Amino acid sequence: MRSPARAFAWEFRQGHRWGLIALAGYVLLVAMFDFLTLEPGQTVTLDPPDGSAGLLIAPFGVTFMYLLAVFSFGFAGDLATRRSIFPARLFTLPVTTAALVGWPMLYGAAAMVSLWLALALLVRWSWGIELPLIWPALLAAVFLAWMQALTWMSYGLPGLRMIVAVLWLISLDAIVLLAIRFEAPESLMVAFLAPQLPIAYLVARLAVARARRGEVPDWRSWFARRQLATVPPNQRDHFPSPACAQAWFEWRQRGASLPVWVGILLPFELALLFVAGTDRPAFVFYVLVLVLLTPPVIAAFVAISVGKADPLGRDPYGMAPFIATRPLTSAALVAAKLRMTLWTTLAAWLLVVVVVPLALALSGTWPVVIERASRGIEAVGTPRAIVLVLLLFLALIASTWKQLVQGLCIGLAGRVWHIRANAAVLLSVLVLIGPFADRLIEDQELRVALWNALPWILAGLMVVKSAAAAWVATRLYHGRLVSDRTLVTGAAVWLVGVLVLYALLVWLVDTPLIARYFLLLVAILAIPLARLSAAPLALAWNRHR
Repeated sequence: MRSPARAFAWEFRQGHRWGLIALAGYVLLVAMFDFLTLEPGQTVTLDPPDGSAGLLIAPFGVTFMYLLAVFSFGFAGDLATRRSIFPARLFTLPVTTAALVGWPMLYGAAAMVSLWLALALLVRWSWGIELPLIWPALLAAVFLAWMQALTWMSYGLPGLRMIVAVLWLISLDAIVLLAIRFEAPESLMVAFLAPQLPIAYLVARLAVARARRGEVPDWRSWFARRQLATVPPNQRDHFPSPACAQAWFEWRQRGASLPVWVGILLPFELALLFVAGTDRPAFVFYVLVLVLLTPPVIAAFVAISVGKADPLGRDPYGMAPFIATRPLTSAALVAAKLRMTLWTTLAAWLLVVVVVPLALALSGTWPVVIERASRGIEAVGTPRAIVLVLLLFLALIASTWKQLVQGLCIGLAGRVWHIRANAAVLLSVLVLIGPFADRLIEDQELRVALWNALPWILAGLMVVKSAAAAWVATRLYHGRLVSDRTLVTGAAVWLVGVLVLYALLVWLVDTPLIARYFLLLVAILAIPLARLSAAPLALAWNRHR
């Protein structure tokens, strides 16, 4: 057998090599971009950023979240379950519990420290800003260590893990923000953070040792005894229909993942408001844009687990007999996933709506936002400004839900190479979109050429989407996977959605510079159709193979 160090190194490298390679390539690409675009001795100011700020914040934010999930085994477990999410297959390794816990925590801490050092060096090289090296790196390692300890612990109630982890990590972040606000010396920060690493290790070791022995507390019976007196006998453990039961089951499996990850990332993003203060209004709005884009971006990664047919099984993308033999059609199983994604989207955005105003009030940046909002209202008028804000908010919610559901047809098909190819394409887009956007901003000829070719590009995409939707509808009809009424109703709802969006775009963008057919193409491509309709077809394919 390999040594425990090599075994765990192989575990992380083999399971996440493509994601780590893509993220490392993104960081190197950012460094090369800064090297090629900045002249010798040139520095970049933070207010306003010149485009490279987004290139640094985006890859390192995504990398931070990815490393959290990798080294806490967040991709392999269910955060809502009572059992430890530490992979049970690792319990059988002939190593001590100390090694079983220590090596993932050591590799994770090294990755977090390396991430911060790389960011600090890039900021110093590109912007000429001296960032502290020791205590932020230590904070990232401590944050991951507590994330590992709290998620590897077993809990007595379903969902309690998420509540405890979010509250504890937000409290840690709040203490650090207060120390920054009152300009605490670095030695005090190190003295506060350093002892938490061994404490988190001891907590994680105790949690994994109990999980390894199969000790899982169960407090559900205590609550059940209190509920028996109030719940009538004919209503206990009943669901109105199999579809409701399946929707509840989907929520128990993956419903809380998106709100939890958004809740973990928001404190770090909103902490930038305390750094910006009231003297950098442009930077405040960059932070708010980053916060508003967080749920759709995180949803793109959570969608990978949502598309799994059996996330807790040995073959997560295959269809286990327990699921395949349920008294539900493939369309009903997909509908349950759609209901779950709608609720998890609303929960994530409710968290954003509650936390963002609180952070603006505590950081003292509310007047900055109000002052800039007043300028916008004066420019476009109060009615149009209200409609624009509501439409933007609804568009962000719809985009989050779309990110969750548009890949269902790939995951539910059960073909691993489909899933890996889709993940490779997604990571490639993330790698290339930043440099391309910055090049687009700098190159006027490229902007003109792209603008002239954009109608033809959209028309081509519309033809492909229509052809794919027609093929999917034909297969659904001939396979009797959905009823004729469902097909007609779905087509009518999609058509109404396109017309409503087109009318809103015409009302908002009333200018001769943009043709009406261009807005119609945008509306057609924005409303999901082909991939969403293909989900029952993919699930039936997986279910009967």
